[in-house]
Amino acid sequence: MAEKFLALMADLDDNIQDQMSSWYRSLTDAGFKGVQTPDLPYHITMAILPLEMEEEAITSMKKAAGDFYKFPVHLSHIGMFAGGRVLFAAPERDCELNRFHEELSFDVPQPHPWTPHVTILIDEPDTVAEAVPLVVDSFTPLIGKISRLHLCAFQPKREIFAIDLK
Repeated sequence: MAEKFLALMADLDDNIQDQMSSWYRSLTDAGFKGVQTPDLPYHITMAILPLEMEEEAITSMKKAAGDFYKFPVHLSHIGMFAGGRVLFAAPERDCELNRFHEELSFDVPQPHPWTPHVTILIDEPDTVAEAVPLVVDSFTPLIGKISRLHLCAFQPKREIFAIDLK
């Protein structure tokens, strides 16, 4: 299978990685697995790009990493996208997150309007619906930081570039 697109992601700090991993462990302990890409750090996708924009994406990432310090993100609630296949934790949208997204915007049509989110589980709608009570029981709002940028090509997943924010 040939790669189809690039994803430019804002990775979250170790505190959020640990907490979200524990939520996911509670799901796997209950028999849920999901079809999300394994071994990706928890992140907020900033842009989906065509494969030929790899160098432009790296240049933009380097600039943003030089312009932005690690900044707080408050995962305040959980949500689900229309269709019921994606369960996520959502950050409060504030000026800093919006500025960061604008810095990493490209003149490329996106498949959907940007909705900042951190995926917890992707699966069939009935399966995701069964998982919701477990996530509701274990979810507590988190404050962490966006700490680095990360670029991958998909499917299959290929790590391309990562850079820490100041």
